[in-house]
Amino acid sequence: MRVALVDYDSGNLHSAEKAFALMGRETGAEVVVTSDPEVVARAERIVLPGDGAFPACKAALDAVPGMVEALREAVLARGVPFMGICVGMQMLADLGHEYRDTAGLGWIGGEIDAITAPGLKVPHMGWNDLAVLAPHPVLEGIATGDHAYFVHSWQFRVTDPAHLLAVADYGGPVTAVVGRDNIIGTQFHPEKSQAVGLRIIGNFLRWRP
Repeated sequence: MRVALVDYDSGNLHSAEKAFALMGRETGAEVVVTSDPEVVARAERIVLPGDGAFPACKAALDAVPGMVEALREAVLARGVPFMGICVGMQMLADLGHEYRDTAGLGWIGGEIDAITAPGLKVPHMGWNDLAVLAPHPVLEGIATGDHAYFVHSWQFRVTDPAHLLAVADYGGPVTAVVGRDNIIGTQFHPEKSQAVGLRIIGNFLRWRP
């Protein structure tokens, strides 16, 4: 099984590659870091990381010739399991409001809005407890109270509550995991979340939607 970790100059690829490769050895998956849309189109799992501002990440993704089309063909047409991480998850939304309104991929309805946490520092940075709202194969073995590592100032506000799988508490509920069909996204960084993150990565590599 080949897992494509999409390289578009906007993700923390080194730590993500190490974590996915580690769990890949347990699950028989080959992890390939690639900016080649043809490799992405043929992959059996796809991971889209993202660090930085939403508009810059979306512009960088759009700038790779054929990449968005390859993602759409694989994920939407063929049903390939997909994971978005941090801004890679945020880009699943219809629209992001960071700096300027920017269209997302539109795969999960919703918008990216600023975190409002009166009295707390933004960005939301560091370890926080997860509150699991709905069962999901990728969250198997993850319980409310388990810790994950976050670094973000903006959050995904989903249109359909059924697509909100987990939250964290930071001056109120902050979106932690979204998902529908063969698509899942984590606002936190599983590759930096130690045992909890590795469990999620392993579950994703075994997931058969």
